[in-house]
Amino acid sequence: MSSLNIPLFPLYTVLFPGGLLPLKIFEPRYLSMVSDCMKKDKGFGVCLIKEGKEAGEAAVPYPVGTIAKIVDWDKNEADQLTLVVEGVQRFRIDRSAVRNDQLLIGDVTLIENEKFHDLPNSYAHMAEALEEILTQLGRPFSTMNMKLGDAAWVSARLVELLPIPLLEKHSLLESSDPISRLEFLSARTDLGMLE
Repeated sequence: MSSLNIPLFPLYTVLFPGGLLPLKIFEPRYLSMVSDCMKKDKGFGVCLIKEGKEAGEAAVPYPVGTIAKIVDWDKNEADQLTLVVEGVQRFRIDRSAVRNDQLLIGDVTLIENEKFHDLPNSYAHMAEALEEILTQLGRPFSTMNMKLGDAAWVSARLVELLPIPLLEKHSLLESSDPISRLEFLSARTDLGMLE
């Protein structure tokens, strides 16, 4: 297991490896972070907020997050930056510290990415539903390289996109078992649209 020192971006969202996340960046600490990441071609950590808010003082994150790399960006006249980031690899936060500008920096241990796992036929309807969801969402989601035969990819995208409580999404991010994620999603009565 290798470790890294990376900037952390606590948000009210959960990102898995392979997922896309559009972001609007306007706070000086994050504009500076993005600029540094782009210059050095490195990523930053996206983590779910445990305590605090997205803006203002540094929030306290849950311990597992995902390294995100910037894959597209645009700047408008108001100096607002719009990014699309892609999840690369999960990590666990070992230690974190808050800089004077309220940017959170973490020492993290990387978690091995999940291997390809054949999607069982019993969950084929979920892959079909996911393809439809991604197409309806438009860019950047509709242009993803869809891996609809991979249980890990399908389950991760569904967890990211479906209306599941954030704590449950985080718990599923901590798991490395795509079939148990599909079972969880299948058992949820409020996700009946996938039947």
